[in-house]
Amino acid sequence: MKNLVVAKFGGSALGIDGESIPLVIERINDLRKESKVIAVFSAPLTIQNGKKRSLTDVILEQGRNAETGKTTDLDAVRACYEKILGLVKSENKEDCKKIIELFLKKAQDALDDAHEKREFVDEIRSRALAFSGEILMSHVMNFILKSNGIKADAVSYEDWPIITDHNIESTNFLASKSRDRLDKTAKLVEENQVVTIGGFIGKTQDGITTTYERGGSDRTAADLGILFHDKYETRVDFEKDSSVVSADPKIVQDDLSGVDQMSYNEARLAGMFGMKILDPIAIKEIVENGIDIPIIITNMQNPLKITTIKRISDNNTGHPIKLVTGKENCAIFKVESGAGQRLLSSLEKEKRYSEYVILSPFTKDGIEFSRILFLDGDYVKRNEKYLLAFDPLASITYNRGVITLIGDEMWRVHQVASRTSAKIGETGLNILNMDAQEETSRIIIVIEDSGDNIKKAINAVHKEKSEINFD
Repeated sequence: MKNLVVAKFGGSALGIDGESIPLVIERINDLRKESKVIAVFSAPLTIQNGKKRSLTDVILEQGRNAETGKTTDLDAVRACYEKILGLVKSENKEDCKKIIELFLKKAQDALDDAHEKREFVDEIRSRALAFSGEILMSHVMNFILKSNGIKADAVSYEDWPIITDHNIESTNFLASKSRDRLDKTAKLVEENQVVTIGGFIGKTQDGITTTYERGGSDRTAADLGILFHDKYETRVDFEKDSSVVSADPKIVQDDLSGVDQMSYNEARLAGMFGMKILDPIAIKEIVENGIDIPIIITNMQNPLKITTIKRISDNNTGHPIKLVTGKENCAIFKVESGAGQRLLSSLEKEKRYSEYVILSPFTKDGIEFSRILFLDGDYVKRNEKYLLAFDPLASITYNRGVITLIGDEMWRVHQVASRTSAKIGETGLNILNMDAQEETSRIIIVIEDSGDNIKKAINAVHKEKSEINFD
């Protein structure tokens, strides 16, 4: 089979007003030497009021203005694309201008609908985001690629291959329905060196525009890998400003080590617990569809520095504690165990929500209670009524932070739980809960989320990790 790379370029990879697009072109040229390429693009970044912002955030702000009856405009969005247009050669520039104006009109129409209805939700919100951000960017990049002598084409929204359910603003991928709509995109891939497509955006069978949650372009890349894996020798490549290291370099500066290889499980856990490697739902979708494709995290500045993510890691010679990460703004839901089981079933089947961890239960007055650690406290706040409907006597504790050690081979490290918890204690922080199970490839330490507690704890645990001798 021929090779195919599904390469995802996020807003940071594109740079402010497209300033890093020349590097993106360089990377695509490297990738296409040995493979067909599907390039997935996020919305670009811009500067507004002196601050770096994604065009997604710019449009969300305009949508909030529309809801309150304020005038909306796309001046900042248009200015960003006008700067990017400078990368398009003269023979393609007029057509690219027309595409920009066409899509921005669609986005403005959505904002006008929001203004009229005084609500910026569901398909109105999805249309505004899609036509001002990801989809438009994919078409602009198509013209830029052509201007650089690359045989390329963009996926038309009319032929969109990512089919989803009707959860409009946090939609779910429907693989079988998407395969039914794949023919035109597959033909584009066959006929071109590079095919561009917007991330984050889906479409229902009856044509309603949908969006994944933030970070959803990762899921688009994974979904395309799922759809094409039986047609090509496929891999998914996430182009970033760094390959994976042992902790977030914005938090930990000392003793960082590179991670050459990870398992799907380790990468999913890392994403759940605060490490911005890729959206954990992207890996979940690959696993649920029974697919085994390599995922590569590439340092765009130095493409020789990569981290390979596989279903099962075959490199167990490095440090068995792969990562130390932290998650702020968590919440713990304590509920009678029977009601807790009903809640978990509902979360899975009805909400399709999985960003939680079940902690060890406890018994009080002969009644067993479950503890569910939600990794997004805002989700809990938005859904308190739904959660408490399962047990009105349940309790919710907010302002919890989680420090997590991750590694499938962590069982090889003697006294790792006691040593790391002691290190947190030395910083003066109180451990509120600790969950260490060999089978789960992770150790969870719960502390109060206040001040710089999470940062202090991550640094303390990472320092201890770097000193542990596991031979």
